Amino acid sequence: MKTYRAAVIGCSRMGGFIDNEVIGAQGIPLPYSHAAGFTACGRTELVACSDLRSDVMAEFGRLHGVPAQGQYTDYREMLAKEGLDIVSVATQPEPRAEIVIECVGQGVKAVYAEKAMAASMAEADAMVEAVESNGAILNLGTNRRWDARYDRMKEIIDSGELGELEHLIVYQVGTLFNSGSHHLDLVLRLNSDHPAAWVQGHLPEGDPLFAGDVLTEDPRAEGIIQFVNGVTAHVMLTARRSEYEAICSKGTITAIHDGLSWQVRRASSTGLRGRDQFHDATPPETTPNSSTLCLIEDLVHSLDTGEPPRGGVRAARAGNELIFGLIESHRAGGARVSLPLEKRTTRLVRNRAPRQPKYRPD
Repeated sequence: MKTYRAAVIGCSRMGGFIDNEVIGAQGIPLPYSHAAGFTACGRTELVACSDLRSDVMAEFGRLHGVPAQGQYTDYREMLAKEGLDIVSVATQPEPRAEIVIECVGQGVKAVYAEKAMAASMAEADAMVEAVESNGAILNLGTNRRWDARYDRMKEIIDSGELGELEHLIVYQVGTLFNSGSHHLDLVLRLNSDHPAAWVQGHLPEGDPLFAGDVLTEDPRAEGIIQFVNGVTAHVMLTARRSEYEAICSKGTITAIHDGLSWQVRRASSTGLRGRDQFHDATPPETTPNSSTLCLIEDLVHSLDTGEPPRGGVRAARAGNELIFGLIESHRAGGARVSLPLEKRTTRLVRNRAPRQPKYRPD
């Protein structure tokens, strides 16, 4: 079977070094970084990398076995020379659209893009057009979509054993582009990627973060998402981090501490006057997996077979639109905002230096 040539653009934390920060952490099986995932996958060979910082690339090359001749400060030169099949774009959101569009335009057939998808909806739309018109595929690094624990949660929801899905709750959405992109994609996944009809959002520190249509920082947010299939999602800012709940007509399932433990409750007619009342039931058994490796294997399967990936560029765009829907609702005084969004010009533009990766574990 073919071995696919892979490269990473953006060699910092998620690109190459995040594993050093999470070694021994419960619930984050390695490999975690893009580069470590390509090394662990038996069907990919990591042959090149690109970053504006040659010192970071040198450490990346030492850690992941990329020789100096495979290291490029100009990613366009890398694309022209290396004959790549899969490229990771592990940059911040602001330059991501331009890089992804260049990759697929230069013949790359599979892209693993870090989240969030893009710094504006206009750029997200341009990415969809470029990926689809070039016959390429894209998976976004919203890892819970490939996490076996949330596969099990979705299986239970889809089985109907708890009745019809009615509500989804995210207990800590955090900042929208960094952590919120993960949580919003999980909501989409658990609701089988049904489209949203409208959103209503609030950004607690939001107003000072805008300079016209420029958003100068990644804002915290909370709000409501109404889906066309009748499911309502509530994304909140609470002390409960990475906890998610599905409320169905005959029971609930809750992922606690990012799926390290679970609570399932089922309805029985033991309440007052025989009314349904929820009682604790046996929680599911789940086994953590490397979601990074599963995401890459999903791309490989699509390249092998021509079948669509589990994620895809349209799912990535849907999550990006939820981010901007919450933003635009806040800017409209908390009014409901219908989707698809009409406004495409709001853009995240931060003025910050790149973070220094952790080259070695403690």
